[in-house]
Order: sequence, then structure tokens, then C-alpha cells
Amino acid sequence: MTELKISALQDDLSFGARVEGVTLENVQDKAVRAKLRSLFEDRGMIVFENIEQSNKMHVELSKVFGPLKDHPTSTTPRTAEEDAAGVIDMHYQPKDGEADTGDGIVEVDGQLLARFSPWHFDHCYNDELNYAGILRCPINAPTHGRTGFMDGIETYRQFPRELRDRIEGKNIVYTLDTRLSKQKYGVNFKAVSENRSTPQLLKEVAIFPRAMHPAVWTRKTGEKVLHLAPWMAVGIEHDETPEGDKLYDEICHTLNKLGKGTSAYWHQWKPTDMVIWDNSRMLHAVEGSDARYERRTIRSTIRGDYGLGYFEDGKKIGEVNRYVEP
Repeated sequence: MTELKISALQDDLSFGARVEGVTLENVQDKAVRAKLRSLFEDRGMIVFENIEQSNKMHVELSKVFGPLKDHPTSTTPRTAEEDAAGVIDMHYQPKDGEADTGDGIVEVDGQLLARFSPWHFDHCYNDELNYAGILRCPINAPTHGRTGFMDGIETYRQFPRELRDRIEGKNIVYTLDTRLSKQKYGVNFKAVSENRSTPQLLKEVAIFPRAMHPAVWTRKTGEKVLHLAPWMAVGIEHDETPEGDKLYDEICHTLNKLGKGTSAYWHQWKPTDMVIWDNSRMLHAVEGSDARYERRTIRSTIRGDYGLGYFEDGKKIGEVNRYVEP
């Protein structure tokens, strides 16, 4: 059986790990599974290197950390393969070598970028977060296209104390509206076009209640986690005022700055990589890629929740559902 090779994600980072040697054979071994779960709980994210790139491997690796969960929105494209239920397929294709303006294009520093995503955590618009996600990138553009991961434990340590104290103890309001043209806080890009799926998305937005999540929460192991994001945020609960908006905008711009330092890791994709991150601890972002080139990512969603989110109407409360190996 192949031995696992475990190393630091990056020497100057307090989070993350690299693992090499995971195969379809040893991923079924209970000792290997326990080691991977323990490492993930401690480090918050893992880059799996030189791992088989197949839907079967993707699904089997996901099941080490929990059962798959389907995406809560109908507008999110799913993969068509039968052996990858619950796996989503995010595929950008240019038109005749030019940007597809029907697929969400932004401008950053004068360059048109596709698949740009500001800092966020998945399912922030839901009362129940997913525990984790596993991502791979079978097709990347020749320039840009990195995915960023920001650790909430390290961000809490590095965040300016005066700002941190003003937001700690508060909840942030999020909505399903993913239109980048509507982002209010920490904007560092220009939205050029919306996705062609926007009309259908807005129908879902109309029936989805707003969701609340704490700006800071405390893990069972005692670490505080700064867990807030600019994308899909609509304000501070009970302070949706000009003053509250000004505070949150400053916080999100500060977050963007920290995302360029040792709170964050930017992954340059190889076609043999898979990455898992803890969705209740980490934020992630995509720097975007040259809109003249194709890019495709495939992601599984792993069920589970930290139990702190809720909908504004109070009718549905997320349940704690951490995975326990049978």
C-alpha cells in the first residue's frame, strides 16, 4: 500500500498541508481515512498532489470527510456523470477566442477576466453551511486562474484589533443574489456583464429568505475564527445603516489586503491536484482568468454544519451534522 507523504502547505503559513500518495486503494483504509480527517481538522485545508483525476476518485475522497450534499440552487450546473451525484461542474468557454459576455465577465486593472469570485464562503445565503468542498481544475487558462484560500483563524490574529472588536459579536446578513454588479462592500473590480442564468437566479432570490452568520465564531478547540465576506453580504444585522455599511466596507477592504499576505494561500493549479477546505473556517476566492481562454473546475460539496446560521424569518435553523465514520 502506498504511504502518504505529508508536508507543510507553505513554510510561512500557519495552516494547510500537502498530501501525496492517496489512491483508490488506500483511501478505503480506516487508518488512512482517520489520518486524513485529523489532519484536515487541524490544518483547515489539504492540497492532494498527483492524485488520480476521475469522478470516482473525487467522490471516494469526498466520502472520507462526509456524505455528499447536493447544491441548494437549481441554477448551479451539475456534472452529467452518473457516478458523481452532487458534484457541480463550472465550465467557462470563450466564443471564437473572445470573452463570452453572457458568462459573467469582470474587469480588473484593464483586463477582462472570467470566473472571477470575490472572497466568500459557500452557502452563506443558507442557514446551513456545508462542511467542506473538494475542487479540481482539469482545464485552466494559461494566465491567472489561481484559487485563493484565506484561513479565518490566522485572519482573526492579523486583523486590526480596533476593527475586529467592532464586528465581533455581530451577525452578517447574506442573500442568494450572486450578481457581482450588486456587491456593496470591498469592491476591487468592475462588473462588465452578468451570467445568462441571472433571470432564473433572481426567481430563486425572490423566494429565499435572508441568512445570518456570525462574523466571528469559536471552535471547540478554542480558536476564534473571523468568518465574514464581501460577496453576497447585504449588511450587519440590526445595523443596516450608512454607518454600518461604512464599517463593513472598511472591514472588507481590510480583508482584501490581508488576502495578499500570510492569511491566505493562492493555489496555482496543476491538472493532478485536488483541494479540500473547511467551509466554516476558510474563505476562498478566484482571481479570474483571461476571458479568451477556457477554464473548467469540478467541485463536490460535503454535508455538515457548524450550527450557527439561521434564516431571518426564524422558521428554519441549521442542524449540526458533522460526519462520523461508520
